[in-house]
Amino acid sequence: MNEEMIDRLDRIHIRDLRVRCIIGVNDDERREKQDVAVHITLFADLRRAGETDDIEQTVNYRTIKKDVLAMVEASRFYLLERLAERVAEICLGDERVRRARVLVEKPGALRFARTVAIEIDRERAADEGE
Repeated sequence: MNEEMIDRLDRIHIRDLRVRCIIGVNDDERREKQDVAVHITLFADLRRAGETDDIEQTVNYRTIKKDVLAMVEASRFYLLERLAERVAEICLGDERVRRARVLVEKPGALRFARTVAIEIDRERAADEGE
């Protein structure tokens, strides 16, 4: 999908999804769950849902949120990069989602910094869902 087509897609934002998980490479990070914040932008064509007011015509962001929460809470990743990748995979599991932008924050990961964040952009392969 070219950039112009992506720019024309509608967006659903899930912001500040707060969750706790095991994340990090240090021994102390592997013992207790830490706070992370997940921010998701889903790119999809929402025109049909807007025209019909039919929930079957849109992305069920409640289901995506529940799936992301369950996965993150059960995860034990070493890297924020891997956590973000898995969140994007869940988002792209909905056939209506053409692209997913995921930002994962780990507050307090660095001394003197409020947070550290990883942001990734993933899109459905051109031959998927078309």
